[in-house]
Amino acid sequence: MKKLHIRDLSKTFQNVHALNNIQVDLAEGHMLSVLGPSGCGKTTLLRSIAGFETPDTGVIEIDGERVFDASTNRKAEKRRIGYVPQEGVLFPHLSVAQNISFGLSRKAKRSYRVDEMLELVGMSGLGKRMPHELSGGQQQRIALARALAPAPSLVLLDEPFSALDAGLRATLREDVKTTLKQIGATSILVTHDQEEALSMADYVAVMRQGTCVQTADPISLYKYPKDINVAKFVGDATVMKAEVFNGNIRSLFGNLPVASGCPTDCELATIMIRPEQFIIGQPDGQIGGHVMKTTFYGHDALVQLKLDHVFGGDEVQIRVMGSPEFSPGEYVGLQINGEVMAYEHEELLV
Repeated sequence: MKKLHIRDLSKTFQNVHALNNIQVDLAEGHMLSVLGPSGCGKTTLLRSIAGFETPDTGVIEIDGERVFDASTNRKAEKRRIGYVPQEGVLFPHLSVAQNISFGLSRKAKRSYRVDEMLELVGMSGLGKRMPHELSGGQQQRIALARALAPAPSLVLLDEPFSALDAGLRATLREDVKTTLKQIGATSILVTHDQEEALSMADYVAVMRQGTCVQTADPISLYKYPKDINVAKFVGDATVMKAEVFNGNIRSLFGNLPVASGCPTDCELATIMIRPEQFIIGQPDGQIGGHVMKTTFYGHDALVQLKLDHVFGGDEVQIRVMGSPEFSPGEYVGLQINGEVMAYEHEELLV
């Protein structure tokens, strides 16, 4: 069943197209992440779904009921939506329990709904605390509990982890994902963090300048981005010029298989190679270059390599598991593993 259905949604602010013919279908129990840089329109989309913004044109349906079109604009409080804003924004004068119960009917309050929500977000027994007595992560958990308490049809999360430090952000987003899955919630997460979008959502919609450029599951989006700009935005990538002939890429690395859906013949193509597709080996006459630097991340490292001028002199990034020991200036060989994405020549946005 489609929990959310959006067609041809557009919104303009003073000649700026914040939303341009957006199409969205989201099935019940799934999470969609809307990913994009600041100013791309992702928050405007979320606010339009919630009823906080009025689009210029389009259709929004929730649970099969139309909440917005040319003649309909149901009020926000009538749309059965739970909304989790940035930084929680709890009522400072109300206790944790009062924050969660805000907006619940008396019957719902008597049904121990508050205790259920506290247990759900892992904060049982903290109902009497005030917001200022909570950490940032705890405040976000309470904001989620407050949004889930009325059993909404749809949960909207507007960059809810952006104010948290990296370690807490990673832990909390996994807990939030688990909580939403546990109750079968349908949700939309707005974020500019690629790792957050790919790790949390069932589907990711990439927005650019008010337009939804590509929607796919995280693996498909990462492996088969629609264009070079999506490829660069959702992860590290090396971009090079090459020729595609009869389904193979003619490159400095020899003939490479082109990924499905890419042009099979193109004299001037742009190819995209992910860092983990590079394999570092011993210099044995194959293509190679000199190590510029190695950035260690704990679970893996990113090695920056400059190819020899005879191989074009390009800089490439290689992802290596563990803690490799490469010295600046060291010469290494290089190979490529797997299919490679190829695009007809296109401009890379700054």
